[in-house]
Amino acid sequence: MKKIAVTILCAALLGGAWTQSAARAAEPSEALKLAQQLNQAFVEVAETVSESVVIVRVASKQRSQGVFGDPFGRSPFFDQLPREFRDYLEKQQREREEEPEPRSRPRSRGPVFDGQGSGLVYSEDGIILTNRHVVENADKVKIVLRDGTEHSGEVLGVDRESDIAVVKIDATGLRAAKLGDSEKTKVGEFAIAVGSPYELDYSVTVGHVSAKGRRVFTDQMMFDQDFIQTDASINPGNSGGPLVNIHGEVIGINTLIRGVNTGIGFAVPVNLAKRIADMLIEDGKVTRAWLGVSITTLREDADYRDLAVGVEDGVVVRQFVPGGPAEESDLELADVITTVDGKNVKTADELKRELRAKKAGDPVTLGLMRNGKAREVEVETGEFPDEFTAVSRLRQPERRPEQESKAKLLGMTVQNITSDLAKRFEVEDGEGVIVTAIENDSAAAEKGISPGDIVTRVNSDSVDSVASFKAALEGEDFKKGVVVHLNSKGSQRFEVLKQYE
Repeated sequence: MKKIAVTILCAALLGGAWTQSAARAAEPSEALKLAQQLNQAFVEVAETVSESVVIVRVASKQRSQGVFGDPFGRSPFFDQLPREFRDYLEKQQREREEEPEPRSRPRSRGPVFDGQGSGLVYSEDGIILTNRHVVENADKVKIVLRDGTEHSGEVLGVDRESDIAVVKIDATGLRAAKLGDSEKTKVGEFAIAVGSPYELDYSVTVGHVSAKGRRVFTDQMMFDQDFIQTDASINPGNSGGPLVNIHGEVIGINTLIRGVNTGIGFAVPVNLAKRIADMLIEDGKVTRAWLGVSITTLREDADYRDLAVGVEDGVVVRQFVPGGPAEESDLELADVITTVDGKNVKTADELKRELRAKKAGDPVTLGLMRNGKAREVEVETGEFPDEFTAVSRLRQPERRPEQESKAKLLGMTVQNITSDLAKRFEVEDGEGVIVTAIENDSAAAEKGISPGDIVTRVNSDSVDSVASFKAALEGEDFKKGVVVHLNSKGSQRFEVLKQYE
């Protein structure tokens, strides 16, 4: 009996031990628990954000225009699409155009909603945020909510530069998207895109923030567009939909893609999108602040960086746009701007970014270095022109210089301004010396200096005659470079002339 009892007891003990071991084996590891929590987080974000995402359907003004504007590539945003995607959209458009009209179809019919994008609820009273290129060419706009409800949309305003548009529908009590702070967004964070690519409504893709401050379109003027780069999959139809973080906060408006399966997409930062949307809602248009200058980053300015005194980082004022806000201010050519309203700026991009946060007419205090001395200048910003084209200078033919006092500098001949020379070169008689001839293949010709340009300063010395021009050149190291300030047909700029071996 004792032996049987011991056997039963051992079996019971072994059975209990096996049960506990099996229970422990069935319990997920801490790593698996963490993965499951992350998985649930993505599910919850997708469900929450989708409630604020809308489908934007458009009926184009012309049958030849689709959701990306001109289907044959004349839209700058359509050009950014990969070849395969452009082919896909063009094929759809051709099929629509070639589709025969049914005999039973009456001549007069309603709009054909043949384009589609995405958007988000900006406010609970029916304000929808989307891309400009989704709705700009629309004759009719229809907004479809998550529950399938359809509403006619009225385009309140579009902004081509930022590619942001605002649409109003007659609805209240909508679930507005939760807006984040794109300035606080960090590279490497999770990024989740929600939209309707290829008419596959409410698709969710996950990736990361790949980069910030990307310049997709570039120039030297005072306005540029920054983008958030992401590897979350973005395709045609995603345009206008939100890019959100793991907290379900909108950090950008999906706008552009580059390359097929390259994981490179771009979103307008939500902070910029919000500023643009608020102006469109209030005024129906966007008024941007600008200074009216052409600029370069000092460290990247090979001509001028070695001539700047007392400063290593900053933004060089290279040229004044005629009639621009800065032209009549205390700002001068060759100034190196280091701060905007007390905030450091080291690059041209940073300066532009600071100005984008201002409203047209707002004064800005620029900290700068001029001839090795720090100072501050206040400039009242102006409104960026609706259609701005860079100033072009007409190259005048070389004229035989008059036999009077003249001077030469690295292929450039200058003379005192006389009434005859002013009439010949169609310039106003004022201070400075006039360029009357340019030698071919010279340093001056390389910099685009033309007969008729007016030299007003050499380095830090003002010039009002040939004598003062010669005096300003005394002792200068031409191999290091000479800064020449010019007035070219009303456009003020400076060039660095160097003597090369």
